[in-house]
Amino acid sequence: MIHYTMLGTNDLARAIRFYDPLFQEMGMAVCWRDEHVTSWSVPGDSSRPLFFVGYPRDKKAAIDRLYALALALGGTDEGPAGPRPEYGETQYAAYVRDPDGNKIAFVNYQF
Repeated sequence: MIHYTMLGTNDLARAIRFYDPLFQEMGMAVCWRDEHVTSWSVPGDSSRPLFFVGYPRDKKAAIDRLYALALALGGTDEGPAGPRPEYGETQYAAYVRDPDGNKIAFVNYQF
């Protein structure tokens, strides 16, 4: 069972404006909010997974670890962890494909 999913953002207020109406439509409500992270879940149902949006904490190191872990779990390389200046001066990313061929991007913008 999935306990939670977390997405990183560099603009938490914008992410909340985007996700809050979507989760409300699915019967979910904010269950935690501070200056670094917000989470949603189904009120009163602890068996349902949480969804978090928050600021990245360890940036490049997290991207490197996620990329290595995805490969160790059977993913395939679509672009190793590193700077992506073609997408912006501060972008650092890695790309993998899961065992079903879905492309996953691990991305952070360093500020």
